[in-house]
Amino acid sequence: MNASLILSNILNPPVLFFFLGMLAIFVRSDLEIPAPLPKLFSLYLLFAIGFKGGVELVKSGINQEVVLTILAAVLMACAVPLYTFFILRWKLDAYNAAAIAATYGSISAVTFITAGSFLQQLEIAFDGYMVAALALMESPAIIVGLVLVKLFTAPQKKHAAELGSEGTGVDDAEAFNWSEVLREAFLNSSVFLLVGSLLVGILTGEHGWETLKPFAQDLFYGVLTFFLLDMGLVAAKRIKDLRKTGIFLIAFAILIPMLNAAIGLGLAYLIGMSQGDALLFCVLCASASYIAVPAAMRLTVPEANPSLYVSAALAVTFPFNIILGIPLYLYGVNLLWY
Repeated sequence: MNASLILSNILNPPVLFFFLGMLAIFVRSDLEIPAPLPKLFSLYLLFAIGFKGGVELVKSGINQEVVLTILAAVLMACAVPLYTFFILRWKLDAYNAAAIAATYGSISAVTFITAGSFLQQLEIAFDGYMVAALALMESPAIIVGLVLVKLFTAPQKKHAAELGSEGTGVDDAEAFNWSEVLREAFLNSSVFLLVGSLLVGILTGEHGWETLKPFAQDLFYGVLTFFLLDMGLVAAKRIKDLRKTGIFLIAFAILIPMLNAAIGLGLAYLIGMSQGDALLFCVLCASASYIAVPAAMRLTVPEANPSLYVSAALAVTFPFNIILGIPLYLYGVNLLWY
């Protein structure tokens, strides 16, 4: 792999500010981003990428490549939690295995945005419809993860209910609130704002883009820089949580994204995506959610340990992808496309 690709990615200002945030924790600086701002930054980035994606989708239109890409995205969002669950079960219980599997079946919008910035830096074109794939990959993984919890913990719950509350008529295995699960999966703030912004972009098109361009584009990289600075602070704080699991989860958090990216690369090649779109699809397949899925899992699977699935995604997979993963995946794309 060309070392200049890695250097080009690392020397991207937002990525350097991610390192600065990590360094602040390691040297025990008192640097911090006030609590309400990271949430605001996150909402802004979702709005901006969704809105621009909707505008670009109007330009490109709905064609066979768009449909196949979206189908492939949903397929990966469903398949990744299934096979990673059984890998994780070698070392973890069903609750933690399902929560981590759902995390890796879903996506990181910020990793996607960083990859887009990397492509722009290299002047490689990509299409706005990839945002539709981004929006549709968030929820299926949550659903699959919760189905796995229900399937693999129902027998234990039923047995425990029979031993501990015989005669009460309460079956914990059946007390799964599916309406709440579906609401959280499809209407959580990240998915709702991303899909909503995408639809607004589609409805308003180029006129809407000209109206919001000073806000949606000119401020974008400044907000991304501050967001990644905060992510660096949080990631460095989370590293110590991984000591509890030893090398297994750390290896999983690096190797599984590479495997998912390889599968995504093969699908992108078969579909016939452009070079830029193929990289973004690989990044979607390789990333892990550290916002939407953890929020859903805390609500619906309280038995799972957040320090495992949040730390693996945020302290290992996220930095790996933005430092080495993105240029590595582009190298793979270049091998097949040229």
